Order: sequence, then C-alpha cells, then structure tokens
Amino acid sequence: MDCFMFLSFFMIGAILGSFYYVVAYRIPKGESIVFPPSHCPNCNHRLGPLELVPIFSYLFQMGKCKNCKCKISVFYPLFEIVCGLLFGLSYLSYGFSLDLIIVLTFISMVMITSLSDIYYMIISDGVLIFFGIALSIEMFIIYGWYYALIHLLYGLISFAIMYSIKLFGDFLFKRESMGGGDIKLMFIFGLMFGWQMVIVCIFLASIIGLPISLILMKKDDNHILPFGPYLGIAAILIVLFKIDINFVLSLIVK
Repeated sequence: MDCFMFLSFFMIGAILGSFYYVVAYRIPKGESIVFPPSHCPNCNHRLGPLELVPIFSYLFQMGKCKNCKCKISVFYPLFEIVCGLLFGLSYLSYGFSLDLIIVLTFISMVMITSLSDIYYMIISDGVLIFFGIALSIEMFIIYGWYYALIHLLYGLISFAIMYSIKLFGDFLFKRESMGGGDIKLMFIFGLMFGWQMVIVCIFLASIIGLPISLILMKKDDNHILPFGPYLGIAAILIVLFKIDINFVLSLIVK
C-alpha cells in the first residue's frame, strides 16, 4: 500500500513540478504562466500533449525538441524527478493526514523559490505572498485561529532575525550580503516551523552551502551565490525528518 501511495504522490509531484518550473521561470520575468502555452524556447514550437508528459517526454524525445531537434536541458526532468521524490517522501513521513497538506504546500513553495533564485537571483514577492496566505489559511482551518496567529508571530520574529543578520553582514563585508528575497523567505519558514528552527535552518544552510561556495569563489572571487536554494534544502530536511527544537537541544546537551 505504501509503495502504491508513494508512486501516486511521486506522479502528482512530477506533474506539479512541471508546472512549478514554468512558474519559477516566468514569474520573475513578469510573464504570464498560462500564455503563451508551453513551447520550445528555440523555435517557439508549441508543445503537444505527449511532449508535456513529465520525465517520459524527455526520454522519448531523447532530450531534443521534436520540431527543431535543439537539445533540452536535463534540468527539466531532474526538477520533475526531485519534486516527485519530495512529494513521495512527504507521504512516507506524514502519511495521509492533514499535516501532509501543509507540508506539500510548503515544499511546493521551496521548489519554486529555489529554482527562481538559481536562475535569476530573485525570489518573487508574488510567490511568497501566495504561499504565505495559503499556509495561513490551511493552518487556520486545520489547527484553529490561535495556532495560525502564533505562527504568524513566529514568521515576523524570523523576518526580524534574518534582517538583523543581513545588517550585520552588510557592515562586516562592506557590501550587500543578502538579498531581500531571502529575508522575506524566512517569514514563511518561521510561519512553518517557528523562529527557533529558523535559526537552526540558517546554520544548517550555511554548512551545506559552504563547500560549494568555497569552490566557486576559488574560481571567481566576484561570483555571487544565491542563498535561497541552501535554505530550501535545509528547510526540507527539517520538515521531512520532523526535526524540532527539542531534538536539536538534546543533541547539544549530549
């Protein structure tokens, strides 16, 4: 049963991942997510139904546009696979529960914001507002107004923490150390799992991103790295493994 449900959620995640890619790619450029319909960026060939099947269309077309034979980035199917895996793993972690709705909403936001940050170094305000409202409504319906209100407060505290870190970084490095999108993103993270875990998330993201940053900076000192994807990886780990502040404190005490 778990295998069937995992595959079901994997397919849902892969299908939504295909749409999320469009959202992440178009929204930062101010483009509509529905018009023009999906097309080849090289020859503008409009994709047919069989060309829109997540993962498999890439394999059937051997990674090339059906019309102009231009190579399609392997990043498309990889993104769909990752979205599918995260949806499937979310089900295994939370089961078929109301909590799963909130988790999948949060992971959807993380995937969109991380991809747009990689492409454009931009985290769209519109995306953050949409998912912030969606998560707040879900929390209100599932847990009640008090829970939703407290988590809104957590979000504000998390925003303030991240903004303080930015100010310190700007002073230390004598230049802008962090984008505004990362700061706003922390509001959503705080809304999701509390301001204490936001601090843990920032620390974990720094550890994850440090080796990659050192390698890239060795090649180019002026290379600017998006921090959003590292924050997203850390947040997903926290959510999937249900890491809370009590668990973190128990590790420190030991």
